[in-house]
Amino acid sequence: MSELTETQAFLVLNALPDIGPITTNRLLAAFSEDPRRLFDAPAAELEAVKGVGPKISGNLRNWRELVNLPKELARLAQAGATFVTSRDPAYPPLLRELADAPLGLYRRGDYSFDAPCVAIVGSRRTTLYGQAVAKKLGFELARLGFCVVSGLARGIDTFAHEGALEAGGRTAAVLGNGIDIIYPPENLKLYQRIEENGGAILTEFPFGRRADKQSFAMRNRIVAGMSRAVIVVESDVSGGSMITAKFAGEQGRLVFAVPGRIDQPTSAGCHQLIRDGATLLTSVDDVLSELNYLEGFGPAGVAPVAEKPAAATPPAAANLSPDEAKVFGCFAGGAILAPDALVTASGLPSHTLSSTLMMLELKRLIAKRADGAYEAR
Repeated sequence: MSELTETQAFLVLNALPDIGPITTNRLLAAFSEDPRRLFDAPAAELEAVKGVGPKISGNLRNWRELVNLPKELARLAQAGATFVTSRDPAYPPLLRELADAPLGLYRRGDYSFDAPCVAIVGSRRTTLYGQAVAKKLGFELARLGFCVVSGLARGIDTFAHEGALEAGGRTAAVLGNGIDIIYPPENLKLYQRIEENGGAILTEFPFGRRADKQSFAMRNRIVAGMSRAVIVVESDVSGGSMITAKFAGEQGRLVFAVPGRIDQPTSAGCHQLIRDGATLLTSVDDVLSELNYLEGFGPAGVAPVAEKPAAATPPAAANLSPDEAKVFGCFAGGAILAPDALVTASGLPSHTLSSTLMMLELKRLIAKRADGAYEAR
């Protein structure tokens, strides 16, 4: 029997070349589900398993020449990361359902995936509309108790993560590279905030693995696989988010698409998804309805993120940004203001005002009236 622990054996199997999760699962089934036995088994017994030839059996028997386990364990310790195997309670439960589920995940952050996940994905080349929608959806889903999953990429992913963090909820970033590589580099602070605020950074790739076209596709299957639903906010017809949506459909997950302008290329993929049967999404209520959750109670068994009643929350306690405080001040004395009047009163450009009003609505400090004007709650 190998001297490795079960977790170490999975770590080695995950790092070995030329052998994927499907073949590994076949091997485990043939060897009493004990990963350690695979490294000591005779080549003939290994090659009796479907899909295993001399190359794979040789890699298993000579694993020490291919994987520097002491170095990998040292890097885990240095990075403050753990390797969570598919048998660990902290492994995302829905991910286990995949035939090609990762054998394990490198993880930073303490989140243990005890709440349902919803993915928000989209284009790196975003519009202000897409950014605002992604942030709003991330905020509302996190406030209801969902874990918001995305890929830490530029664009929609970034705003989805930020919305969840602003709500004080949980968010998980799935990387297409090793956990020691921050990509894109400008998201270093976001990477750190996710970990520091009770979320998780995940990847199946060993230390030092750079992102490429193949690794991003592999990442996308994890994003879809660990989520009950995938929301595509903006994507062109050939974007990576379309791959995530395809995986979600194949995995039996719900697929939502946010409609956009018909002349906007970054909405073309969403419109194609809607034509192909994805659910058109206009609000978080659409997600709750499809997932059969009772409105106002959040996901079954999950308490929404606690928040004070907005009517009793003074502006000073609402953690307002400078722009939010400026706009909220316009409603002093019970003023009811239309957007045009708010542009004049606040001195903010219309696109900044639009996103600021949205955040004040989410914080339940203002409400939009039927006539399109706003008033303080």
